[in-house]
Amino acid sequence: MSWIEKSTVEVPCTVEIEHTAESLHAHVTLDAGFDIEPGDEVRVHDAPSLPPFGETITVRRQATVTRAGKLERAWTKLIAHLELTELYEVSFSERRTL
Repeated sequence: MSWIEKSTVEVPCTVEIEHTAESLHAHVTLDAGFDIEPGDEVRVHDAPSLPPFGETITVRRQATVTRAGKLERAWTKLIAHLELTELYEVSFSERRTL
């Protein structure tokens, strides 16, 4: 893998979409223990649209994973770390409310 060059891989996947009163979510699970790393992009081909209310659908599809180059991966990790540390910024000073 070069510093900038990206590579693509075709991977089968399972798509689950739930549209119920309890949950509205979509999950994509790649087959064969394929791991996504920081900076990678996943595009699911022929992804289903939102099912009718009260239903859950599970379908098999093909996905294209575009692997990030080393530079993009490092940049993504750095930015994610900086954004995460913003969440940890807290103050221990006493504040009074009137």
